[in-house]
Amino acid sequence: MAPDSDSSAIAWRAPLLLAVGIVVADQASKHWALNRLSGDRTVDLVGSLRFNLAFNRGMAFSQGQGFGPLIAVVATIVIVWLLVSLRSTGGRLNTFGIGAVIGGAAGNLVDRAFRQEAWLRGAVVDFIDLQWFPIFNIADAAINVGAGALILNAILSSRSANRLEADMSHESPDHTEPDQPEGADS
Repeated sequence: MAPDSDSSAIAWRAPLLLAVGIVVADQASKHWALNRLSGDRTVDLVGSLRFNLAFNRGMAFSQGQGFGPLIAVVATIVIVWLLVSLRSTGGRLNTFGIGAVIGGAAGNLVDRAFRQEAWLRGAVVDFIDLQWFPIFNIADAAINVGAGALILNAILSSRSANRLEADMSHESPDHTEPDQPEGADS
């Protein structure tokens, strides 16, 4: 392989491995939740944290009920767009954010595509219940953490670019050549 294809493969590898890991963990945890939490069973853990099975046919925080097929199409477009954006990596934080968002979106897309009624009409399995926040799952957490990482990366990149621009504007053109000692021939 040529050097460019090596770096391209590396740029794709880390976020895709992260995404696959998130999908596997998400689907395994949902399988557990479906088998252990059915029949209104809950598992209290620490403080207000409990496992409590719920189904979400909408989007985040159960908004947009009934728009499952549209949400699935939008999620697919987002996944493809993020995969294309992997060509221009913006550092580790960006790579992590993209992998987490892709994994989370894919995890919930699997639910919409294959669970219950019909193709793209399934409900997302949620089970992590803080009792003071909407019930969510590993995929939801990955999407939120990944989006936060992408936002943080954008802020840090912007600040870095602004500092570089400020540093460059402070340099004056007459300081580009070294001073010649007195008496030196010109």
